[in-house]
Amino acid sequence: MSLSNSSSTGSNQNVVRIGVFIPYEAQLLDTACIDIFGSMSKEYFAMVGDALVPPALSALAPSVDISSSMSIICTHHFSHPEVAPGKLDIVLVPGPDPKIDLYSDKAPLEWLAGHANNAEKKTDILSVCSGIYLCGAAGILKGKKACGPRGLQGDLRKRFESQEVDWVGEELRWVVDGNLWSSGGVTNGNDLVAAYTRQTSRHFPGPVAELGLMFVEVDERPQKYEE
Repeated sequence: MSLSNSSSTGSNQNVVRIGVFIPYEAQLLDTACIDIFGSMSKEYFAMVGDALVPPALSALAPSVDISSSMSIICTHHFSHPEVAPGKLDIVLVPGPDPKIDLYSDKAPLEWLAGHANNAEKKTDILSVCSGIYLCGAAGILKGKKACGPRGLQGDLRKRFESQEVDWVGEELRWVVDGNLWSSGGVTNGNDLVAAYTRQTSRHFPGPVAELGLMFVEVDERPQKYEE
């Protein structure tokens, strides 16, 4: 069970620290939306160059040390002090196989709950697809609105009945409730990240978010499913 964490050790103080929570396994499409954050970084803008990114806009961008690869290299175990609750700005939770025994080890679930409930510095939890099962197992869905895969809404209602979740995944691609952002299946994670970066200017100023989304050709589909 491990955490892939992104951080920067340079002199730039505007750093967004993002963890990717994969304690068991995750679907690649769920995880891929993390790269959208990377496309909004000072490092990515520098790689693209001044011809496409005006220096004034590049100066607004935060430092985000994330790179794309077909292999995921774990940088920190979730027990590492550098990624302890309160140390990360964002935790992305991609979807594992829902049939996995999520309760076999409570330590990673306590780690996720610690980030979600940390009073000192609220961390935004972004759940993609069946990542919502990990959130439910961690007990962070109580009384909240949440999505999850459209076809699994019935199973989610049954499995986490005691948490009295308002399941809206049959109608919505994504939803936000407090510091919990959750989306429907796989590529809805792209919509989730696009909406998150546009609606929360704390980490990514508006022009930075729009330019990054343009570079990766990702846009929000309507929050409500067309069908």
